[in-house]
Amino acid sequence: MSEHTRRRPRQFQLWMAANTAVLLLLSGWVVHSASGAPPTVAPSAGPPPSAVPGEGASGGRTRIPAKKDIMSAPGHRFGLSAPHVPWSQPEIDAIAAKAGARPTLLQYFVKWTEEFRPESVDAAYGNGGVPVISWEPWSGSEPGLDQPAYALRRIAAGEHDEYLTRFATAVRDHRWPIGLRFAHEMNGSWYPWSEQRSGNRPGEYVRAWRHVHDVFTRVGATNVIWIWSPNIIRPVPKVSLKALYPGDRYVDWIGLVGYSTGERTANALFGPTLRKLRAFTDRPLLITETGSRPEGYRLPFIRDLFGWLNRRTDVVGFIWFEYDRVDGGSGDWRFTTQPDAVEAFRTGLARLTLAPPPA
Repeated sequence: MSEHTRRRPRQFQLWMAANTAVLLLLSGWVVHSASGAPPTVAPSAGPPPSAVPGEGASGGRTRIPAKKDIMSAPGHRFGLSAPHVPWSQPEIDAIAAKAGARPTLLQYFVKWTEEFRPESVDAAYGNGGVPVISWEPWSGSEPGLDQPAYALRRIAAGEHDEYLTRFATAVRDHRWPIGLRFAHEMNGSWYPWSEQRSGNRPGEYVRAWRHVHDVFTRVGATNVIWIWSPNIIRPVPKVSLKALYPGDRYVDWIGLVGYSTGERTANALFGPTLRKLRAFTDRPLLITETGSRPEGYRLPFIRDLFGWLNRRTDVVGFIWFEYDRVDGGSGDWRFTTQPDAVEAFRTGLARLTLAPPPA
C-alpha cells in the first residue's frame, strides 16, 4: 500500500435533471481504495441513449475527425475528469464557465465487466471533447487488489480475447477516435494489474499490453490513441518505468498521473518522473490525472502549472481531476470551490494556446 488512499467502495447513485431540452440520467459508479495516488472513478455502464446530448451519433456531428488530426492539433489540451463526465452537460458547462474554456478531453473509467458503449463516446463529442477511456482490467474494487482472473499472463495468453475482440470491433465500427488508457498506474502496487499483484511476474505487463494492442490491430480498430500512463515515481521510486514500457510501436502518447500533496511547482511534482521517461522515449506526454489539495499549496501549484506547460513543448496537455471526498476522492482536488484558485486557473488557462475542439 502506498501513501494515499486510492479507492473506496461506494453506493450506486442515480441522478436526473430535466429541462426543456435535455434529459440526463446518470448511473452509479464504483469508487475503490488502495494507496499510492488519489482516487479515480470507474463509472458503470452509463445512462441510456436518451441521455446523450444532441441527436444521432456523437451529438449529431456529420464529419468524423481522423485520429491523426486529433493528435496533431496545435496547442495544449485542457481535459476534465469529474463525477458525471461525459454524460452531464450542466456539470461540464459549470466547470468550463469557471475555467474560462471548455475541456476538449473528457476522461472516464470502464472496467472489464463492461462493454464498449457508443453512447458515452457520443456524449463526449456532444459536449465538445475527445473521450479518454481509462480501461481497467478487473471486475471492480469489491474482490480486492488480487484478481487472478485478470492476471497479466492470462491476458497475454488470449484468455480474454473474446471480450477484447468484441470491444475492439465495437470501437472500430463506431469510427469516432478515442483515447484508450489501458491499465494505468501499472508501476504502483494499488491495482491488480501491477506486477506485484494477482500472481503477476516481471515482464508480463508489457506482454499483456502488446497482446491487447495486437487484438485491436487485427480487427482494424485504428481509431485509438494509445496512452501508456504510469504514476509519478514519488511513492514507488525503485520500480523501473523502462521495464514496463511496451515500446514506441505500441504507444501514441505517454500519460502521467501526479497529484500535489505538498509540491508547489509542476516541476517538483512531475520533473523527476519525466527525466526517467525521457531516457527511453520521446513520445508526446499528457498529464492524465492531476489536482492539488487546498492546504496552502493549491494556489501556488495552479499558478505554476500553466507556466510549466507553456515551457514544455513535449507536453500536449493535462486532465484535471475534479473530485472531492463525497464523490470518491481521497481529498478535495477541485479547483472550483476556492475563488482565488478559480481565478488562477482561469488566468493560467487563458495564457495557453489551447488545441481546438474536435471537428
